[in-house]
Amino acid sequence: MDYWEFLFVPTVLFMVVVAPIWIVMHYRSVNRSSRSLNEEDRQRIEDMLVTVDRLTERIATLESILDDEQPDWRQQDGRGRRKEASS
Repeated sequence: MDYWEFLFVPTVLFMVVVAPIWIVMHYRSVNRSSRSLNEEDRQRIEDMLVTVDRLTERIATLESILDDEQPDWRQQDGRGRRKEASS
């Protein structure tokens, strides 16, 4: 029996049975990994974005209050002032 005749049957079986299953399973896993977010995740992200917007507005408001009441607050070193206050 020749070497090529010996490999003919396994090669045909691989091409007819294994290769199509392998290709289908590969593309199924690619499709699953590339799915978009589900509705619950989208809602969570939207809620987080609303919270971030509110917090940004609060920070801006606090900074404007501090600018009005103590204009040089940005130049102060908070760590140095704590050491002086605790001494």
